[in-house]
Amino acid sequence: MSIIPSVFGNRRSNFSDPFSLDLWDPFDGFLTQTLNSGKETSAFANTRVDWKETPEAHIFKADLPGLKKEEVKVEVEEGRILQICGERRKEQEEKNDKWHRVERSSGKFLRRFRLPENAKMDEVKACMENGVLTVTVPKEEVKTPEVKAIEISG
Repeated sequence: MSIIPSVFGNRRSNFSDPFSLDLWDPFDGFLTQTLNSGKETSAFANTRVDWKETPEAHIFKADLPGLKKEEVKVEVEEGRILQICGERRKEQEEKNDKWHRVERSSGKFLRRFRLPENAKMDEVKACMENGVLTVTVPKEEVKTPEVKAIEISG
């Protein structure tokens, strides 16, 4: 049994990825977890996003079960930053309700990714289907340098 997965939150982040802005902060959520004393689950706040690169595009997928597309915002900022954010609100508590267990997470989430130079920022598309947000960022075609033979005189 290792202590590392519990300390780092069992993340599969690649620290050598130059495009990731998702840096581990050992104090992230420390005060909110202490002050809220477990009333809000922080798992939703750390929404996991898969980033896959194909020859045609960069594809981001985030599991956002129970959220409507109106509750999620996808934005492109200056400097080739893709931002995905949203919020799942807690259910309203009635005075007569008796909760036995609260395991579903709630709260805000925000993920930011620095896109590479070949990303077509003006052609980003997003769709939400069955609780999965898919953001597609097309890539510019790689232009192969034209080689011109030079005749040698003399």
